[in-house]
Amino acid sequence: MNILIADDDPMQRELLAGFLEKQGHRVLAAADGEEALTLFRRECVQLALLDHRMPGLNGDQVLARMKAGNPLVRAIMITAYGAVETAVNVMKLGADDFLEKPVDLMVLRQKIQQIELDLAVAEDVAGVTEALESGPLPLEIIGSSPAMQDTLSRVRRVADSPWSVLIQGETGTGKDLIARLIHLLGPTPTAPFVEVNCAAIPENLFESELFGHEKGAFTGADRNHRGRFEQATGGTLFLDEVGELPLALQSKLLRALQEQRISRVGGEHDIAVNARVVAATNRDLQAMAKSGAFREDLYFRLNVLDITVPPLRQRRADIPALIDHFVARYARRPMQFAPETLDLLVRYQYPGNVRELKHIIQRSLTLARGSRLQPADLPDEVRQAEGTEPGPLQERLDSLERDLLIAALNQTDWVQTRAADVLGISERVLRYKMGKFGIRRPEG
Repeated sequence: MNILIADDDPMQRELLAGFLEKQGHRVLAAADGEEALTLFRRECVQLALLDHRMPGLNGDQVLARMKAGNPLVRAIMITAYGAVETAVNVMKLGADDFLEKPVDLMVLRQKIQQIELDLAVAEDVAGVTEALESGPLPLEIIGSSPAMQDTLSRVRRVADSPWSVLIQGETGTGKDLIARLIHLLGPTPTAPFVEVNCAAIPENLFESELFGHEKGAFTGADRNHRGRFEQATGGTLFLDEVGELPLALQSKLLRALQEQRISRVGGEHDIAVNARVVAATNRDLQAMAKSGAFREDLYFRLNVLDITVPPLRQRRADIPALIDHFVARYARRPMQFAPETLDLLVRYQYPGNVRELKHIIQRSLTLARGSRLQPADLPDEVRQAEGTEPGPLQERLDSLERDLLIAALNQTDWVQTRAADVLGISERVLRYKMGKFGIRRPEG
């Protein structure tokens, strides 16, 4: 990674540069803001470490100009200890994070590693988006939330491999779309994509459906039939709801996966097959394997690579975009949403995930009396739902807020009126937040 350091202290520049170069980064160093901007315009900079207080242009001004030139540049601001207002301001300007002096090099390394991971995820997701726009399969994946970005990044990485993939997730999360996306991003996107719903096919017909049969193999078999394994040769065989597969058939599926050969019902010869297997389930196959409800060897054969699709309650940032998508598809007339309606939809828990959201939108659009969807137009379970539990994003925001409160209190020697002034809030709000986060002045 190319990292630009802007700091007027030569010892600080030398310390940071030496440490980062040992980590394998290419380092550019500037003694002030103007020199930093000159280097930024000349070089490809992925991350900037900016001292907040420099002669001439300060760190805020440098960051603002860098973001204007390249909004994708990442930045970490280095601030004086306890500068709470500065920390808040730099986050508003678009800095990814901030560090207090003296800089803890181990903490810096962790923050840079997280930024590198974020950049890698963004690159993977950009590849997925490009493939969706130009690929042969008409897929639309909506997912700008961190949880879905991580999932799409993992899809990108497993798609090129020939190994089996197990997709896990709750009902209605879109596991079938992820399976099709793996196929689309793989080396043979125009090859067959053959889907088998293991829960929908009667047990007495499943072997014939999966492996095929010869003419005369049983009553009604009036012709040879190619099974799904043969149909998927050269492409992808998608086994949906694989957790519902009867034990008697699991051993036959395991043999086919191990030997890459099948035998049709009533047939005398084995047939070579070459299809990548992608399986999906909403059940805990590992627990089922331990209890004997699912073959352990088949579980390990299917779970060479794994992808977990997050439930909708863990990707609430995607809900407005999903609503827009479903409204555009199903609305028969222009429709707007009252703010209270959108708030209820975002806060709902969605036990049925994206599929439930789609059905809620379909129902509400159909029954709405006007052109503005009101809370009364939503189903009872949405209007009467209890508040949501905090997700990973909220937990991170709470952690950051708690740290800022403690820093302000330390800066003002725990005088609450002064700390409230520093934070720009009332003393009553400060006391409320201290109680909320369990903040108490340390003894001694």
